[in-house]
Amino acid sequence: MDPSPEEAEGRPAPPTTLPLQGGPAHRKKLSAPRISLSLDQSEDDLGDTPDDLDINVDDLETPEDGDYLDYTDHELDGEEPSAANRSAANETRDLIPTYGAEEERRDARLWRTVVIGEQEHRINMKIIEPYQRVISHGGYYGNGVNAIIVFAACFLPDSDRGDYHEIMENLFLYVISTLELMVAEDYMIVYLNGATPHRRMPGLGWLKKCYQMIDRRLRKNLKSFIILHPSWFIRTVLAITKPFISAKFSSKIKYVTSLDELEKLIPMDSIQIPECIMRLDKELKEAAENSRVNSFLLGPEPTVASRTEAEEAAGSSS
Repeated sequence: MDPSPEEAEGRPAPPTTLPLQGGPAHRKKLSAPRISLSLDQSEDDLGDTPDDLDINVDDLETPEDGDYLDYTDHELDGEEPSAANRSAANETRDLIPTYGAEEERRDARLWRTVVIGEQEHRINMKIIEPYQRVISHGGYYGNGVNAIIVFAACFLPDSDRGDYHEIMENLFLYVISTLELMVAEDYMIVYLNGATPHRRMPGLGWLKKCYQMIDRRLRKNLKSFIILHPSWFIRTVLAITKPFISAKFSSKIKYVTSLDELEKLIPMDSIQIPECIMRLDKELKEAAENSRVNSFLLGPEPTVASRTEAEEAAGSSS
């Protein structure tokens, strides 16, 4: 066989096979076509495709299933961005808060929708949570269907709070809506006025608004409005509000000075009396008892007539 041009010129012949990276046991080799690298060809021949470049694809050997190409970490860099993008997308999905059944129940507890006077209102239950004991059910009286509603002013918020007006607005809606739920027939209200500092007393506008927003059915079915431990302040407020309330409602107001007196009017079994009210009632009872004892020991004070007679008797004797 004639030597190739490369051998004639002393250059090493180009390889006729290409090694493939495979498993450690053996390597598959891929046959390559003969390519002439002779420099004797003219420039016109460079544009022609030699017959040796005709490759039969069917004759090429392909790797078997076990012969995989080894990819270095550098070769995998092209896939890293997609993996990073998937991770970032997962993190984005994790940042979106889910709204489950527990959160829905919690929000239902925080907000209550009520209808008062054919108008829908929303009550912020969280802001009035410490003051919900201001109204409670005190059982029944009479034939067992007439409700006793207890309103404890000692549980009202301090007027020096920054959110006082917001609390009172929501508390007003809560009191009115709760009253409508508790009352089915005739009822009475027991207003616990004692042990309430002046800063917690409800304002005149708030009381007036409560009266105006009460449904006509509730006004009609109210049989008695009992005020326990009335103070000069509450007496003055009720006297000022007389022009805004009906004479029939004014006739339902009763003042009670002690728990013993209240017990003679209504059953007390289901009424929850706050501890501060009980302490005040005990102190007032002791003070009244001491006053009676002092009056008995010192005797009644002399009247003007008796003093005049004594002075005249003293003057005539002298």
